[in-house]
Amino acid sequence: MFGYYFGLAVRSLKRNMVLTALMIAAIGVGIGASMTVLTVFRAMAGDPIPHKSRQLFVPQIDNWGPLGRVFDSPDQLEDQISYIDAMAFMNAHAAPHQTATYAVGFAVTPADPQLLPFKVEARATYSDFFGMFEVPFRYGGPWSASDDQARAPVVVISRELNDKLFAGANSVGRTIKLDNEDYRVIGVLQHWQPAPRFYDLTTSPFGESEQVYLPFTVAIERQINTWGNMNCAKRSDPGWQGVLDSNCIWIQFWAELPSAAAAQNYRRWLDNYAAEQQRSGRFGWPPRTQLRDLRTWLKYRHVVSDEARIMMLVSFSFLFVCLLNAMGLMLAKFMGRAADIGVRRALGANRRAILAQCLMEAAVVGVAGGALGVALTALGLLGLRDVLSRQVLELTHMDPTGVGIAMLTAIAATIVAALYPTWRAADIQPAWQLKSQ
Repeated sequence: MFGYYFGLAVRSLKRNMVLTALMIAAIGVGIGASMTVLTVFRAMAGDPIPHKSRQLFVPQIDNWGPLGRVFDSPDQLEDQISYIDAMAFMNAHAAPHQTATYAVGFAVTPADPQLLPFKVEARATYSDFFGMFEVPFRYGGPWSASDDQARAPVVVISRELNDKLFAGANSVGRTIKLDNEDYRVIGVLQHWQPAPRFYDLTTSPFGESEQVYLPFTVAIERQINTWGNMNCAKRSDPGWQGVLDSNCIWIQFWAELPSAAAAQNYRRWLDNYAAEQQRSGRFGWPPRTQLRDLRTWLKYRHVVSDEARIMMLVSFSFLFVCLLNAMGLMLAKFMGRAADIGVRRALGANRRAILAQCLMEAAVVGVAGGALGVALTALGLLGLRDVLSRQVLELTHMDPTGVGIAMLTAIAATIVAALYPTWRAADIQPAWQLKSQ
């Protein structure tokens, strides 16, 4: 029966190619617009490390009290921590794996005299960073915890920087000069570009990953200033030691907690730490803390902006308008065949047969409209290349999942839009049509 109704649907659609083309165009344009926005939204709202996102946590603590709360967040807690708190967290070892990290930058002086010095973004962190975030290596590996303690001048570099400085060869053991200081390469990464760049959302959530990673302790010892955001409520000493002794916030901190019990214990420890800071006189306000896992953190920081959500609403509203137009065209087409339907009913076809035929026509239109929508989505994403960042563009492509979503949406939406025209067609009384003939 499927083949029979499919053949009837194709023959019916061929009778009026203009009307059929208009229906397909209405569905295709609506699907193309909505799926383009949906593809971008999926890329921005994706979980960058889905199998560990419930185990990675960001602790927050109120460093400034009521007078310093100027942050645009629901609870007005700071999104970074001070050096004092970062060192207290690290030394407490309350989590099995943890890291403090902040953005830095260097001027690279290539060994090849034909290459000019250039600047690179870098990150000061601890050795746990690479295992916690599953950073892939091409050559070598991360430095050790003993290197952190010994302040060893070692670095991990990106694949792109390795290609530029060493022509892609294994550079482990080689030396690179950063700000006129020598560092030994201990590892080279594979291409690694999480989107969003969840481990540091203070600058550009969809910015490029750093090209150099070095021990946090080395960066502190060599007084390497942050290239990220630093906010200070009050600082008495303008020098480097003043930064370290102040409540200036400029460090991101992550803890890996493998179970709900571990997270609960860490929350308890964090509350006790904040209470101790109040008792010691450092905080003159009631302690406030928070512990958020990665998924909650992304929502808390509004990685997906309200504008993107509004665009989603607008695009699907446009799809709804397109479906209304398609419904009107289908109603005109089905009612224009009232005489044919009346004859079929008179010859013995029941309402179920008419319903099946009309819905099959709608499904065929949905498939054709979905195919057109996929093509328009690809064109739409191509047109966004000058608008979106390279990191988002790497994720905004029509993969099999996206194609499947587009096709299923087109077919389902077209069938839903065809329900009223189909009901009207199936409700045609054959006696009235035969009498009018």
